[in-house]
Amino acid sequence: MKPYQEKIFPKVLRLPEVLEVTQLSRSTIYSLMANDDFPKHISLGARAVAWIEAEVYQWLELRIASRVDSSLGGINNG
Repeated sequence: MKPYQEKIFPKVLRLPEVLEVTQLSRSTIYSLMANDDFPKHISLGARAVAWIEAEVYQWLELRIASRVDSSLGGINNG
């Protein structure tokens, strides 16, 4: 018999936490999701959803990186 190995599950964020982290509105989050521009939520139950924390932070990092990349482009082209 194999020894018990604890599974490590990703941390999830409920909507109020996603709103706090992103500083976006609920309608903006759902609009971005509909356009595949924001991570999809996962269903936790009949009326409960959450987002995988790492995906939300990765989305933020990409937004920051795109801002930095575009500002660097302006310097090189200027």
